[in-house]
Parts: sequence; structure tokens; C-alpha cells
Amino acid sequence: MSSSAVWRPFTQHALEPDPPAIARAEGAWLTDASGRKILDAISSWWVTTHGHRHPRIIAAIRETAESLDQVIFAGLTHEPAERLAAGLVEIAPAGLSHVFFSDSGSTAVEVALKMALGYFRNLGEARTRVAVLEGGYHGDTIGGMSVGERGVFNAAYAPLLFEVERVPFPGDGGEQAALDAIERAGSRGDLAALLVEPLVLGAGGMRIYTPATLARLAEAARAHGALLIADEVMTGWGRSGTLFACEQAGLSPDILCTSKGLTGGAIPLAATLATQAIFDAHWSSDRAKTFFHSSSYTANPIACAAALANLDVWREEPVRERITRLAEMQGERVSRVASDPRFRNVRRCGTIAAVDLHVSDPGYLADVGPRLRAFFLERGLLVRPLGDVIYLMPPYCITEAELDVLYDAIAEAADRFGAPR
Repeated sequence: MSSSAVWRPFTQHALEPDPPAIARAEGAWLTDASGRKILDAISSWWVTTHGHRHPRIIAAIRETAESLDQVIFAGLTHEPAERLAAGLVEIAPAGLSHVFFSDSGSTAVEVALKMALGYFRNLGEARTRVAVLEGGYHGDTIGGMSVGERGVFNAAYAPLLFEVERVPFPGDGGEQAALDAIERAGSRGDLAALLVEPLVLGAGGMRIYTPATLARLAEAARAHGALLIADEVMTGWGRSGTLFACEQAGLSPDILCTSKGLTGGAIPLAATLATQAIFDAHWSSDRAKTFFHSSSYTANPIACAAALANLDVWREEPVRERITRLAEMQGERVSRVASDPRFRNVRRCGTIAAVDLHVSDPGYLADVGPRLRAFFLERGLLVRPLGDVIYLMPPYCITEAELDVLYDAIAEAADRFGAPR
């Protein structure tokens, strides 16, 4: 039994050893308390974009902490939040004009759902249903679980979850089935919103569909008067190859959720961006039409300062060039293993690459998952497979040589853990 009092996320403590204690982080590397270096191939759960402890972001945190800590954001404001909201509106898809701050991706999605339902309620329209993609993941709060895939992760909490319209995954030849499902849901007249992870279903197995398909899904939902909510918590900030994945489909969603890379991964912060129409539906002399949502740490000044520094990094450093180069490096290596019989469904979207390892018991709870994680960690590599799905989502500062180490380890893992072909 562990001597630690910590209850860790997504960890079966009865089966897993105590983890390494990390003492330092820099660039693409973590260093544990013994001095051993570990290459962070998953950006510490998809948050660290430029690399750990980017100097400009850390400096902004340090400087702001000298003058501000937490300030209540109901009835007061502060410069970091005001500047950040303006900056986000400037770089976001056109039409998103208002920013609501919160503290995590799950919360950003909860805010989006409440905005959508509040919008229609305030307009006097009886629209209360939400459509989502099968296999999606939108967080572990009650609303986030409700609109995510149902399974072992949330079975214990099923009595708390609300029902949604489930749309088949639109990739792998499933586009028409998805469009038909949206048509059926929309024809009943009560569809409030279609919620999607644009282009990539992250925790659902790094499943990828095309920008053209995303555009068609949005068109189908909007044809029935439904809003489009883009959960860009994972896909945003360059992961898909562009600042936001929606850009590749030529889309401006009605609501956009962002977190993770918003601060470069340095400190928690989230934002939900909405159109003028959605904001205006809550603007009223009737206090009952207020948007009733809050978080104690809404628009924390230190977190906002970190995000502002991140915006400066995007403006003043060659971030897009780094993303393009990483996408190319991933693409070159993915193409080399595309015909390897040890893998299935070799795929890439922007800087994200994934393969399914041929195993006898595929799926998220496949026994091979923890074994793979331990195998990589023994080699000083932080890779966290989704069961039999091995994916790489490294920070943009990773080098070609470091990426080669990861792909060599994946090949070795396939030899050791893959099923005979």
C-alpha cells in the first residue's frame, strides 16, 4: 500500500506503483528527484505547448504575483483579464465577441452548455437537447460526463447524467450516418446545440475525421437552428496544425471552449468564447435572464498574465513554423510505419500522431496499457497509451533526435507487446 496521502487521477492504486517525484521541468524534459531525465512525449496531459517553463510565461507569472493574487471577478475587474479577453477575441474565429473565464476544460464545456440552453430559454424557444459525437470526451464533471462517451469511466454516476443525442463518429466512412443522425435530431425542433471535438477525438482514442466532414456536420446542425459548440480544449493552440482546428473547416463556431494550452500549460485557466447574439440574449433588465455561473478563481490575475505572455509568444516567436516542422517530422515517421503489420490505423493530425498496436485484447482497459506505460517510463519516456492506442503529442520544442528516440521505443514496444501477425 502506498505511503502517500495523494489520490491520483485515473490511477488504480491497488495495481500501480508509486510514481516518480518530479523535481524540475525544462523544455521537453522532466527531471525526477534522483536526477533522472524523462522526455515528456504527451506535453504533461496535452497542456504544455512551447515546452516546460517558457521564460516569458514564467516571468509574467512572477511579475504579476508581486502585485496581484486572486481578485473576485463578480463586481470587480483587472487589467490582465481585460487585455486577455480582447486578445482572445482578436485571434479567435470571426464572430466570437465575448469571453467567459473559468478554470479547466471541463468547466469551460459546462459553461458552454449553460450558455446554449440559457440562450434559447431567454429567447423563449423550447430547445433543450444537445447532440454529441460518439466516442467524445468533454471532461469529468457531471455535464462533461453527460455529453461524453458512456462506459466504465462514468457507469457509477449514471443516475446523475442527462441524456443527449448521440451522433455516430463521422470518420472511417461514417459521415453519412452522422449527418443522418443530426437530421433526425434536428427535425424534432428541440435541438439546442451540436457539441464536437473538431477533427480529433482525444481521450476517445485519437480518432481523426476531416475538415470537410466537420463543415458538413456544422451545416447540418445549423440548418435546424442549433448552435455549434467547438470543444477546442485539446485541439486548440496548434495541436491540429492551426491555432484552432475549426479554422481548417472554415468554421466560426457559436461557442468555443479553450483551456490546456491557453497559458502554454504553465497554470490552470479556461475560457468560453461566445457570439454577440448569445451574449445579447442574456442582456436584460430582467435579472432572471442573468448568466448564472461562477467560479471562485474566475479570471485569476496570475493565470491571465500567463495567458497574455502566451499570446505574446504566439505573436513574436516563430510558433507556427515550429508547429509546421513538428507536424512534418511526425508525418515522416508515421509514413514509415504506415505499412508495418504490427500496427493498425496509423494516423496523424497536425502535431498529433497515433497508432493502434495489434493486441489480443484491444480497448482502453486493455492490460497492455499499463504495461506499455511502465515500459516507456523505464526508458525515460513519458508516454501514456490509451489502452492499445499509442500516441505522441509532444511540446513544439522537441527535436528530431528526441522524436526518433520515441519512435524507436514504439517499435521495441511493438516487438515485445504486440500480438503475433
